[in-house]
Amino acid sequence: MALASAFNTIPCMRLSHTGIVKSRAQWARRPVALSFTRRRLTVRAAEKETETNEVQSQAPDKVPAKCGSSFNQLLGIKGASQETNLWKIRLQLTKPVTWPPLVWGVVCGAAASGNFHWTLEDVAKSSVCMLMSGPCLTGYAQTINDWYDREIDAINEPYRPIPSGAISENEVIAQIWVLLLAGLGLAGILDVWAGHSFPIVFYLALGGSLLSYIYSAPPLKLKQNGWIGNFAIGASYISLPWWAGHTLFGILTPDIIVLTLLYSIAGLGIAIVNDFKSIEGDRAMGLQSLPVAFGAETAKWICVGAVDITQISVAGYLLGAGKSYCALALLALIIPQVVFQFQYFLKDPVKYDVKYQASAQPFFVLGLLVTALATSH
Repeated sequence: MALASAFNTIPCMRLSHTGIVKSRAQWARRPVALSFTRRRLTVRAAEKETETNEVQSQAPDKVPAKCGSSFNQLLGIKGASQETNLWKIRLQLTKPVTWPPLVWGVVCGAAASGNFHWTLEDVAKSSVCMLMSGPCLTGYAQTINDWYDREIDAINEPYRPIPSGAISENEVIAQIWVLLLAGLGLAGILDVWAGHSFPIVFYLALGGSLLSYIYSAPPLKLKQNGWIGNFAIGASYISLPWWAGHTLFGILTPDIIVLTLLYSIAGLGIAIVNDFKSIEGDRAMGLQSLPVAFGAETAKWICVGAVDITQISVAGYLLGAGKSYCALALLALIIPQVVFQFQYFLKDPVKYDVKYQASAQPFFVLGLLVTALATSH
């Protein structure tokens, strides 16, 4: 999500071990559901002189650039300017930069159904499904993740809206509920619109929302385990929106379910990319992300291996199914991804994470569409 570099003119704040323990104890005593004050969650954080042997570059900067980007702020990525407008902060919490994969998943599902037509009704149905999957439910997932990550963000990115106190806890909780209920409401409307006797889109949305909650929240907190947590992200970003788009226009078949879950392993690899910048905070909070558990060097290869081997396996499946041209097209799309992995990601996963994803992701998502069209029923 973007790196900012000119941080040297901003005063850094100090976060001692005692401060962390005290902050954790205060949050532990404060029940989320019963908080009705407009307290600001202000965390005094700061620079910690540590070195991480596993990564080649320095840990992410602790304070935002004085001249940060307002565009980055709206997208919810690093290098953002500090904002006081509440609605811009609300948008930042939903991380709009994470919406496109879900929107694309709906497109792939509609294409794989074989029943999508360029009529006003079908376009409207798919657009509502995109609104449900992206801004509403992904926005909900990102906001709730930031809420439960506020202690980790106090170490890694203390300038983010929640740990910095830019938005109150009541405002965050209200946003979580509004986005969740809006997403589930749209899912119910889509079931009625599609004439489903069983509300499958609603249950997919409900299941995805539950997965988002247990990914971020204790006691399960799936993200504590690098394998389970990242696979949950992969399934949420690839399988669930694909299934939602598919069921709007056709019948979801077992082969599509298996194929999309296989693709979710590639999603696991993509999710690992974001773990490298959080090594310091994850280690401090006891989260076993793959870079923490295996070291950055090994985790880099797990990441690219999951992405590449999965796509090669899907190409083999398409070849065996008699879809030779689609299989060759998918293999051709893997080649530039491998090039960018060596050019950027494997050199330095922290410094080049954004550049790598911006370069490689377009080829990955095109491969998804090729697979969808090849399996069209």
